[in-house]
Amino acid sequence: MSVVLAVDGGNSKTDLAFVRDDGAVLALVRGGMSSPHHIGLDGSVELLQQLYDEAAALAGLRGPADVAQILLAGLDFPTEERALHEALAARGWTERLTVGNDTFAVLRAGTERGWGVAVVCGAGINCVGVGPDGRHARFPALGAISGDWGGGYDVGLAALSAAARSEDGRGPKTRLERSVPLHFGLQIPSGVAEAIHLGEIPLRRVVELAPVVFDEAPSDPIAAELVDRLAAEVSTLASVALERLDLTDQPVEVLLGGGLFQRADSMLVDAVRAGVSARITVHATAEPPIVGAALLGLDELGAGGEAQARVRRELAERATATSERSIYG
Repeated sequence: MSVVLAVDGGNSKTDLAFVRDDGAVLALVRGGMSSPHHIGLDGSVELLQQLYDEAAALAGLRGPADVAQILLAGLDFPTEERALHEALAARGWTERLTVGNDTFAVLRAGTERGWGVAVVCGAGINCVGVGPDGRHARFPALGAISGDWGGGYDVGLAALSAAARSEDGRGPKTRLERSVPLHFGLQIPSGVAEAIHLGEIPLRRVVELAPVVFDEAPSDPIAAELVDRLAAEVSTLASVALERLDLTDQPVEVLLGGGLFQRADSMLVDAVRAGVSARITVHATAEPPIVGAALLGLDELGAGGEAQARVRRELAERATATSERSIYG
């Protein structure tokens, strides 16, 4: 029996699973954020070690996994990937270790071909393209300093700004003037600004406002503009990745993953679809990224279609159950 260690780590949660080579899920555990960008390399390794120990005990494993796919947000440069690889290689978790960005997990979860383009919108925005010849197209994804706009933080901050300008007359009236402060249990946008300024509301909580924007967009022009801007950014990322990989003249899948696409309605996906070539298939992927990490491990083992179908089914079911427990339990 061969075993895959699969990890998908983001800016809010981390899933770690052990999967058998026939696709059976031996264990799945969940922890907090593991991005080295936010908690440092040592903090990331410590959290992963805790999850590894918990999952190994549940799976009854005594030795190392045969292959491991450790895919985390915040690994945007080769130097960052090498640093984490060196730190984890010393742990003896696996015989063959792959470390990379979590966008690769989203891409593999959403396609059977194993190549295409994935755009991830969570707290931030990122994109990866993989060609049928194995070439990659990547972006730094460091936020404004690398030219990025998008993700829950940027959309939420723009919503708060629009609400504030609506309140004091510097901008057009918008329903966000009411719905944004209401989300925080307040009455007016300036009350939210004051609470953030005084440290009563952490600034990072503006990410929570992205769903508010999606809810208001069908009936509010200002909210709709923010959705259109996000769609344009996603379309641009995907189109540039396709150009870099010389894939603009053939059918390609563009996968949309991350929390924003899970919470958005078809308005956002339709707008992205309208912004790319007619030959491109655009769809949001419903399967959790941990499935993609596991599939990449099974690919490395040469597992067949039955094993891949099984891990898709079992791991998606367990991940969904884990999410429900974290919300309602």
